[in-house]
Formats: sequence, C-alpha cells, structure tokens
Amino acid sequence: MLNYSQGTGLLENWLISEMEFSPDTLGKCEAIMYLGNGYMGLRSATEEPYIQEKRNLFVSGTFNKAEENEVTELPNLADITRIDIRVDGEKFSLEIGKTKQYLRQLNLKTAELYRTFYWTSPQGKELKFKFRRFVSLDNLHIIGMKMSIESTSHPVQISFDSGINAQMTNSGSQHFIEGERRIFDKKFIQLIQTTNESNIDMVINTAHDLSINGQLVNANPTMNMGRRKVWLTYDVELKPHDKLEMEKITTVFTSRDKEFDTNEYSLQSLREHSLNVLKESFEIGYDRLFECHKQAWQSKVWSNYDFEINSDNSFDELAIRFSIYHLTVMTPAHDDRMGIGAKALSGEGYKGHSFWDTEIFILPFFVYSNPQIAKSLLTYRYHGLVGARKKAMDNGFKGAMYPWEMAWPSDGEVTPIYGDVDVVTGEQMKIWSGFIEQHISADIAFAVYQYYQVTNDQDFMDNYGYEMVFDTARFWASRLEWDEGKQRYHINNVIGPDEYKEHVNNNAFTNYMAYFNMKLAINYYYILANKNPRLLEELNARINIKEAIQEIHTKVEQIYLPNPRNEDLVIPQDDTYLQLKEIDLTKYKQQESVRTIYKDYNAEQINTIQVTKQADTLLLFYLLEQTFLHDDNRFQDKVKRANFHYYEPRTLHDSSLSLATHAILANDIGEHDLAYSLFKEACEIDLGPNMNTSDDGVHAAAIGGVWKAAVFGFAGVRQIDGELHINPNLPKHWHSMKFTIHWHGQPVTLFITQSTLTVKVSNKQQLSFEVFGKRFKCSDSITLAIK
Repeated sequence: MLNYSQGTGLLENWLISEMEFSPDTLGKCEAIMYLGNGYMGLRSATEEPYIQEKRNLFVSGTFNKAEENEVTELPNLADITRIDIRVDGEKFSLEIGKTKQYLRQLNLKTAELYRTFYWTSPQGKELKFKFRRFVSLDNLHIIGMKMSIESTSHPVQISFDSGINAQMTNSGSQHFIEGERRIFDKKFIQLIQTTNESNIDMVINTAHDLSINGQLVNANPTMNMGRRKVWLTYDVELKPHDKLEMEKITTVFTSRDKEFDTNEYSLQSLREHSLNVLKESFEIGYDRLFECHKQAWQSKVWSNYDFEINSDNSFDELAIRFSIYHLTVMTPAHDDRMGIGAKALSGEGYKGHSFWDTEIFILPFFVYSNPQIAKSLLTYRYHGLVGARKKAMDNGFKGAMYPWEMAWPSDGEVTPIYGDVDVVTGEQMKIWSGFIEQHISADIAFAVYQYYQVTNDQDFMDNYGYEMVFDTARFWASRLEWDEGKQRYHINNVIGPDEYKEHVNNNAFTNYMAYFNMKLAINYYYILANKNPRLLEELNARINIKEAIQEIHTKVEQIYLPNPRNEDLVIPQDDTYLQLKEIDLTKYKQQESVRTIYKDYNAEQINTIQVTKQADTLLLFYLLEQTFLHDDNRFQDKVKRANFHYYEPRTLHDSSLSLATHAILANDIGEHDLAYSLFKEACEIDLGPNMNTSDDGVHAAAIGGVWKAAVFGFAGVRQIDGELHINPNLPKHWHSMKFTIHWHGQPVTLFITQSTLTVKVSNKQQLSFEVFGKRFKCSDSITLAIK
C-alpha cells in the first residue's frame, strides 16, 4: 500500500511511503524508489531476499551483447544490497513471524531510501530493524548502506552474510565472464567483472563496519568465496536492548569511465584507484558521505530548479518532485556519450535503450531547466551519427537515419526483431519499429531546433547542431517516394507514433515532421551561407551539403501534407485511418492496465480498427506550433480543437508517453478539467495504486511528461520560433505555482497565481516575452494581471 501523506513540516510532499509489506508486489517499490545519480542506478530491492524480487545495478553506457542472437543491453552488475540475515540460526524473512509498524520510504529531498519495522520471530523474540541506503550525487561512484538491529525483548544470536554477488543475469542472459575476487585484510572486498562481448571491465569494492551500542566491534568475520561471489559472514550476540549497527560502503568503477577510457588504460590502475577511493570513503563513513550527498541534491537540484506548487491536492506537488527526482537520477549528465533509457536505470525493460522519448518528452525539462545537460544529451545523438549513417546506407538511403532504439553511439540500430505473443497464431510478433518507425530522425532535428531557440547556444550549433539537421534532411530527401499519378512525394510503409498502425502510407506526423526537418535545413543553409561561409565549407567537405540542399529544396514543397478535411477539419492520421472500422472502445478506455486490447485482437487486426495507441496527429500541434510553421492555417485553434475531439476518444493511452501531450492540448483548447484529469492520470502511471505498473522499471518519458504538462500546459510556457510565450491557466485548485527556467542563458523565475503572473530575471538582462498576445519587457521583475 502506497502512501504520500507521511511527510510533515519540512518534509511535507517529499516522501513516497510503502505502509505494508507484500512479497507478491515487490516490483513497484523496487522501481519507483530506485536510487541513482546518472552514472549508475540501483533498484531498491529489500536487503533480505524474496522469490519475486528483481535486483538490478546498472552503469550507464556499459552496453554488451550476451549472445550473437541477442541485442545489446545494459548488463546487470553484481549485487551488493543483499544481506542474508539469520536470527538464532534461522533465516530472517518477513514471510514468517509477525511484522508491525512496517515502513519503507523514499525521501525525494535527500534521495535516501529508509526502511523500518518491528519483527517478532517464531520463537517470540522481538527485534527492531532499520535500513538506510543512498547512491551518492556528490561522488558518482559511491553507494552507502546502513543496517541496525535492536533486540527489544530477549538475548539473540544474529548472523549475516554480506558482500558482492555476481551471480546475476538479465532475465537469464549472462553478460560477464567470471573475474577475479579478493578480500584484503579481512575487510575490503574486491570483485572484477568483464563483459563478454564489449570487453568492459567493472570493478566493485565494498567494506563493512560493525558497532554495538555505538562502540566499534572487531567481529572477525569468516571469509567466503563461491562461483562469481565473495562475502563475509558476521556473528554477534545481542542482549536485550542492545543495538547492532552495520555500515557498508561500496564503490563502482568501469573501464568505460572517461578518465579510464583511454589508450593508456590498464585494469591494474583501475583496481588500485577504485580500492583507494573505497578506503578513503570508508574512513569518512556513512553519515558524512550522506551529508555531502544531501547537500549536492539541495544545491544541484532543488535550489536550482526551485519548483513549488500550492494545491488543494498535495499529491500534485509531490508528483512534480517525483518527476524532478527521477529526471535527475536517470540522466548521465557526466558523459555526453550516453543517453537515457526508456526505463531509466530502474529495470531491465527496453534493455537500457534510448528512444525518441528523450528528445520529445525528457529533453525539454533540461532545455528549460539545465541547458548544459540538454547539450550533453544532444551531443550523444551527434556521436550517434555514426550509427545513423550506417543504418541509412544499409537501407539504401543517404544521410543520417537514426536508430529507433539506440545504445552505445556507434552500435546503430538495436531494436529487437521479435517481441510479445500473437494471441491468434501463438507465434512471436515481429517488432517493425526498428525497420519502419522513422520519424525519430525528424524528432531529433526538432530537438536541436528547440534547444537552439531557447538557449542561443551558437557553439553547439557550429560544432554539432547544423550537421545533425543537414544529415537528417539528406535522409528524408532520399527517403521520399514519387507518386507519378498524384505528382507529389509520399512516405510509404511506415509506423508513426501510433504503433497500433503498422505499414501505413503518409502518416501525417511523419510527413509533416520530415517537411519541417527539410525546411529547417534550408533555413540553416542560407543562414550559414550569409553569416558563416567558412563553416558551411567545412560541413560540405564532410557531408556534401551543397549538392544535397538542391535536392532538398526541389523536393520539400512537393511532399504530401494531409490537410484538414472540409467537413470536420480532421487531419487524417494516415491514408486509411479515417476509413477503418470503428468499434466500441469503452472497456479499453476504462482498463486498469495497458494493452488489454491485445487480449482480444492481434496486431494485424488492430491495424484495421480506428484505435490509436498514443498521441500521434495531436502531437503535431504541440510541436509545430513552436516552430516557424506556427502560422500555418492547418494548425489554427479551430483545427486543433476539432482534431482533439476526434482523436482523444479513440486514443487508449497504451503508451505512457501519450497522456502529457493530451493534457497540454486539452488545456490549450479550454478543456481545463479534462487537462487536469489527464495530468493526474499521467502522474499515476508510476505513482498510482496499481501495484504492477512499474515492475519492469519506471516510465521515463511519462515522468518527463508530468513536468511538461505542468510547465507547458498549466503555466503555458512555450518558445514559439525563438520568442518566449507565457499563457498561464492553472487548475482551479492550484493557488500558485513557482519555478525557474533558463531563457537565452539567463535564469528566469515565474510565480503564477490564479490572477497574476510575476516574472523575475536573475542577471538583469532584458527579457522580452508575450502573455496572451501582449508583448512585455523586463530587466528585473514585473507582475501582470492575467484574469
């Protein structure tokens, strides 16, 4: 049972709490309470083991292919969290004995996991357990754990095993060859793992300290080694009211770390360095390490983003904080060679691969809140041009055709070929996304454009951005197919964002985004020709853009762009969608879990029904209204409204990406109650009462979407072709909202109430912005009436 009201005072709306233990629903809290710092993510499994647990430790960028017939994925590193506890020689488990006052809690403010309970053994002895854990944001390589066991009634013998367990797999796939294990001085444990295909070394070190009633004890542990495992066994006796405390400090380093990923790399130097860091950290101890970690969260995250909501429903503010917490722990801000996985670093779902989720749903948070991190994430895509060009060439195209799923930048396409069962044939369904879901190339170009418009980062454009836009435009120019009869270019046989429609022609989202991508390339080409011809010559030497721009220029105006229908202003999602049969979707719209339609239909049958998995055509309005196409009559308000009312009832939101877009558009068209309802539903994807939604990991894009729905929806913040617009319309039960964005290099704090908007600039640089059609300028602070 989850509870969000345990926080009071300074911790109000900061605590995610589990109030009862259930061995049948472990995955939810393991995922939503996972700890991380972008370098690594540690799933929050309990210390004592259970059958249905999933223990995961991932380090960003360490991709490996376990077998030739599998795709590359983030390997599950050795586990350091499991502690096998015995009470009077009997295994400790919450499935036996009696438990009371159980509480497991993630403190979003301090990024610490806390668990406590009273447990009475089958022999009637009562013990009080406390566990604490953090993954440091101050030192990215450190994991801290702390355990206390207090005997409240009887003398008791406590024994426990703790160390490093490399007997881990990715759902059965083993990624590592067995490495060396060693125990130094009966205290410092070291284990080495090396991936069997990518040849990445992982060095994990750990050490323990024990005390009873605050006094350090020399427990003289027994040293143990097994296959892929090394551990220490401790035995202590507790008298009534004695308290045993154990601290466990762990360090994790890999040969993929930038400081070691050099020609001079040696495993020995990595081993020595990592062990030295452990020894230094161990001397500092849990409490001081945690204090540094806590201060890092305050300075780097909460003070920096400065987000507050005063709502009658306190869940709203907690959900935003949950979003910001996870956006922080999922993002490898330390290394621009790494992206964000669809399940972040919280589970094995989607194998750690990056999708368009990053650019459309996650990146906007960083573009507006932390541009340096946004730049790093886009640079990851620049490094990925190697794989994108290879995919284009392999498919007979030019330029850069970005992988639908991307891992290490040079890996290229890594989407699995087969997935779920076909309910009709019993066979595995083919995953077509890696072959024909191609809009991601234009999505990345849009992300480059959005970043540039908000930040004015010319250095990024000169070094990375222009080349990405030009090469994706080259791809689209080569991808277009000429229809002789209709005298226009089509894009046939694709999947749009609505993955319930495969092998369609002229998906509106794909066609319009390709058109935008090509027009953007033309705009940038002539800007460089006039302002930086030297850079243009350098780019031309690399990708022959001068010749390509002629082809782009010739073809772009002949792309078929579906127009709103005369009778109802609906833009056809693709060539056939509006002619497909309609069925009663009520039971699927009211489903408690996603994708229940697959219990009744297979993919081929769903392809024949007017049903949409997620925002598709509607997403165009949100994206292209931010561009130089914002005045296009095809995207005017009445068209947006007509399309929303047509597609929303047909959209099942079976992708977690979908709800945020619909919430933003609902607010735009004045459907404010519906907008909040969709926002709350998006928040509940991971935070809702359904205890099985997050078993495979959190929904990273939805988490980014929660922030988007609040800032772009309710606060009405948009960049529209380089101009800042702020059109607030808060939910009626939100009294105020405060947050900080960055605009053209300057922090800007917005404070919004039901009747006023206050804009405060930090650097005293003049800010120009528009509110409900009126232009304003501000060099300090200004308060405007908005209702």
